[in-house]
Amino acid sequence: MTAPPPRPPTIRDVAALAGVSKSLVSLVLRDAPSVSPAKREAVREAMQQLGYRPNLTARQLTERRTRTIGVLLNDLRNPWFVDGLATATAVLRAEGYRLLLADGQLDADATEDVLSGFADLRVDGVLLLGTLADTPATLETARSLPTVAVGNRDLGSPVLDVVAGDDVHGTRLAVDHLVQLGHRRIGHVAGSLGKVAALRHQAFLERTAESGIEGSVATGEMTEQGGRAAGLELLRSSTPTAVVAVNDIAAVGVLSAARELGLHVPQDLSLVGYDNSALARLEHLSLTSVENDLPAIGELAARALLDRIDDPARPAATHLTVPHLVVRGTSAPPPRG
Repeated sequence: MTAPPPRPPTIRDVAALAGVSKSLVSLVLRDAPSVSPAKREAVREAMQQLGYRPNLTARQLTERRTRTIGVLLNDLRNPWFVDGLATATAVLRAEGYRLLLADGQLDADATEDVLSGFADLRVDGVLLLGTLADTPATLETARSLPTVAVGNRDLGSPVLDVVAGDDVHGTRLAVDHLVQLGHRRIGHVAGSLGKVAALRHQAFLERTAESGIEGSVATGEMTEQGGRAAGLELLRSSTPTAVVAVNDIAAVGVLSAARELGLHVPQDLSLVGYDNSALARLEHLSLTSVENDLPAIGELAARALLDRIDDPARPAATHLTVPHLVVRGTSAPPPRG
């Protein structure tokens, strides 16, 4: 006769081995702060010794939470999201949350489907990264689920937190750097969608006017292809000695446009990106770029979301980090003559 399989360890077994009550084991499983370090360690050692695995379904029913966070971003190809999400992921995982990642690709239908799926899965909160399609679904998500927008200034809701960099200040830093190098004709490759792009565009126009220099603008999508097309338009229609791009990936497109026109960076054309993403930090590119302090943005976003999960009715707040400029090899004084 085959022996029955061994009974899996229970919370009572853990309590007995650790010499504590069952309720205290439950507090440790919920990571309650009221448990002393010694008893917490005793419970964890007992769990490891017994091979105990918590019943997640029962825990979720008790807490009325799924311990999952839905993350929707607008383009997985943009390295900004890798940097911006890294610290947010670390903070949320440390609090026992898992992340579900989806790509909206600036498509309203895709965005609506993803957000509907998050609601069906009963996620505890949502992070919206980057410029996303402004649809009724996004506003409904903010009303029904704790939601934080990261690097997105377009969505207006009394219960939606925003975490981003100060786009106006960052753009002024880029223009000031080029003016100090001696540039008097500066172009801007602007983004075609979203308040972040609009803020950077407006700040460029204001700062060049204040500095008494010539500013020219071409607009495109905030992608490498969009940067190349806008860069070609800008460099063919005017004669800037420097360009400020709306983001780093568009700046890579401007580099391609300059090469097509026989221009060398920075000897013939200086270039400044925005976001100081992994692209900018590549030694081969060595792109001068505005740093928004993405680790701080990611941590702020995660903390704001945890606060909103604990108190969904708290007033909306906007958190802006202070950017700084990282000077590398793509900016130099203008060519003589």
